[in-house]
Amino acid sequence: MAVMTRQSQTIRYLTAADGTRLAWASSGTGASIVKASNWITHLEYDWESPVWSHWIDFFSAHFRLVRYDERGNGLSQHDVADVSSRNWLRDLESVVETAKPQRPFVLLGISQGSLAAIEYAVKHPEHVSQLVLYGGYARGWALRDDPEEVRRLKAIVELTELGWGSADPVFRRLYTSRFLPDGTEEQLHWFDELCARTASPKMAARLIVSRGHGDVRHLLSSVAVPTLVAHAVNDQAVPFFEGQELAAEIPGAQFLQLDSSNHILLSHEPAWARLQQAIVDFTGVDSKAEAGVFALLSPRERDILGRLLEGMTNVDIGKALYISEKTVRNHITKIYEKLGVKSRSQAIVLARDQGFSG
Repeated sequence: MAVMTRQSQTIRYLTAADGTRLAWASSGTGASIVKASNWITHLEYDWESPVWSHWIDFFSAHFRLVRYDERGNGLSQHDVADVSSRNWLRDLESVVETAKPQRPFVLLGISQGSLAAIEYAVKHPEHVSQLVLYGGYARGWALRDDPEEVRRLKAIVELTELGWGSADPVFRRLYTSRFLPDGTEEQLHWFDELCARTASPKMAARLIVSRGHGDVRHLLSSVAVPTLVAHAVNDQAVPFFEGQELAAEIPGAQFLQLDSSNHILLSHEPAWARLQQAIVDFTGVDSKAEAGVFALLSPRERDILGRLLEGMTNVDIGKALYISEKTVRNHITKIYEKLGVKSRSQAIVLARDQGFSG
């Protein structure tokens, strides 16, 4: 049952194999991309955020994007007994089974989501057209040969239990600043608020611990789908060498080094633009555009979109087509819905990027 709709995003719930309630969302149209869950999300807050909204806008403009909140945080069930890595693949499978993305679909693993994505791609290769791993790793922080990092994370776990829920974000900032070392104060404040709102202190600590013990190294050589691995060279949350290991051990994987210190690329960074182009090229989404998203438009809607590309106003379009300005607005609203965009500028950018011919 649908419980919430915001513009072109729809949020629903499902029940996982062990009875845990998971929240998942769908936005955009066309070929599907499924994003495995990662630290720490909220389907509604992310949609509005200065940290994640440009990611959602990009994927929703090119695909039907399916994403979900991990058990224990966001809109998913919080009072969960087991948040260990053994649930990551099962929950991803439950989301895919319920959301029914067009198959084969692109599978996206960001950070910790890479482990579930790799497991799924190995177990269900026929469902996955391409695997995209960003900022990912195959082994958790507790399993790496880095005693100082292990000691640091154990200290963060203890501090999280003590001060995560405090009104003073100093405890959370010790951890969250690792994700956005070059973020603005507004972006860091938003990320702090996201963390405080979406998980209790005890649950946040448990989630950090769970990330320490995930391990899919034994599966890397069995990945048989085309794979793109991208990693920021100065990533302070997940070391660069972890991304290199993924690319080295996954047969035929492409590797993209990105010039950034942020674990979550920000909208103004050249690295973000480079990652977007790499994903478009790797998935071939542009070549599918005419047969996918734009095929949903009626002849009238295609005509109007072509005129938007020419820079015509609603009044100009109405005069050219002998229809009222209100009718033009109604057509444009339907165009936005079908393309999975929220504004005229996004519709124009999508059409230009994908070579829409009108």
